[in-house]
Amino acid sequence: MPDLVLLSVVAIVLLALVFDFTNGFHDAANSIATVVSTRVLTPRMAVIWAASFNFLAFFVFHTKVANTVGKTVDPAVVSEAVVFAGLVGAISWNLLTWWLGLPTSSSHAIIGGFAGAGVAKAGFSVLNAASLEKTILFIFLSPLLGMALGFLLMLANMWLFQRATPARVDGLFRRLQLVSAAAFSLGHGGNDAQKTMGIISALLVGAGYLKLEADNSLPMPLWVVFAAYTAISLGTLSGGWRIVKTLGQRITALKPVGGFSAETAAACSLYLATFLGVPVSTTHTITGAIVGVGSTRRLSAVRWGVAGRIVWAWILTIPAAAVMAAVTYAITVSRFAVAALVLAAVFVAVVLAIRRNRRDIETVEPAAATEQTAPTRSGAGSPGGGA
Repeated sequence: MPDLVLLSVVAIVLLALVFDFTNGFHDAANSIATVVSTRVLTPRMAVIWAASFNFLAFFVFHTKVANTVGKTVDPAVVSEAVVFAGLVGAISWNLLTWWLGLPTSSSHAIIGGFAGAGVAKAGFSVLNAASLEKTILFIFLSPLLGMALGFLLMLANMWLFQRATPARVDGLFRRLQLVSAAAFSLGHGGNDAQKTMGIISALLVGAGYLKLEADNSLPMPLWVVFAAYTAISLGTLSGGWRIVKTLGQRITALKPVGGFSAETAAACSLYLATFLGVPVSTTHTITGAIVGVGSTRRLSAVRWGVAGRIVWAWILTIPAAAVMAAVTYAITVSRFAVAALVLAAVFVAVVLAIRRNRRDIETVEPAAATEQTAPTRSGAGSPGGGA
C-alpha cells in the first residue's frame, strides 16, 4: 500500500509550484511591461531577460519573507487540506484576474487563500496577527512608496537632462532601462518566490517531515528554495500578455526615461521590503511607480479609470482568495473525490490559460513592432516630452 500521506504531500508541493508558476505568469507584466511599452526590448526578449534575473535572486536573498508568509497561520493547525485549499483559492483568483487583464497581487492571493483555509478549519484565532498586519499595512504603503519614488526620480531626470537633445536622452535611457528592468526582476524573484517557499515549508512541518528551528522559524531546505525560484522563472518566461497591455499601455504613456524611473523606484521599494521580511506586492509597487512617473507631466496623463479598477481588484484580492479557499476546504474535508476533481480542474485551467496566453502575445508583438517603426516626433525622447 502506498503511503497516502506522502502522496498527498507530494501532490500539494507540486500544486504549490503550479501556484509559483502562475505567480510568475501573472506577474511577468510587472517586470517587463515598461521595457516592452518603451520598445527597448521585444516581448519575447523581455521575458527571457526578466526570467533570468528572477532565478538569479536565488543567489542573493535570504528567506525572511518566506517565514512571514509560512507563519500566517499557526503551524500547529496547518494540514494538507489547509495548504491545498489555500493554493486552490490563490490560483483561482490569479487565473480570474489574468483573464480580466487586472494586475492584482499573487502575494496577497496566497496569503488570503492560506488564511481563509486556516479560518475555515479552526477559526480566526489561528491567524498570526503580526504577520497579517505587516502585509495589510504594505498594501497601502508599497504603491505609495513606489509612486513617491517614481515621481521624484522622474523629476530628477527631467532636471538633469533638461538641456540634452531628445535623441541623446532616448538613447541613454534605452540602455539604462536594461539595468533597471534587471534590478526590478531580481527584486520580484527575491520577494515573490519566497511566498511559495513559506507555504511548502509550513506544509512539511504540519505533515511531520520537518521541525521548526530553535528560534521557532520555519526551516528552508535547499531543494524547496531552488524549486520555488525555478517555477517562478518559468512562469515569467511564459508571460501574462493581457496584463502587459494594462500596465504598459493603458495606465499612462511611457518613454525610456519614464520606464527607467518607474522600474528603479519599484526595485528600491522591493529591496527594502525584502530586507524587512515583508511580503509586498510587486504589482502594487510597479503600478504606483508608473502612476508617479505619469503624474510628473500632468494628472490627466494618468488614466485614472483604469487605475481605479486596479485598486478595487487590490482591495478584493485577500478576501476573495480567502472565500475561495474556505469553500475549497469545506469541499476537501467532506468529499475527497470532489477535491480530486477540483485539483484536476485547476491544472486544466492553468494549461488553457497558457494556451490562450500564446495567442495574446500575437496582439502585443505586432503593436510593439508597429510603434518601433513609427517616426519619432520632435521632443518625444526628452524628459519633459513624456513619462
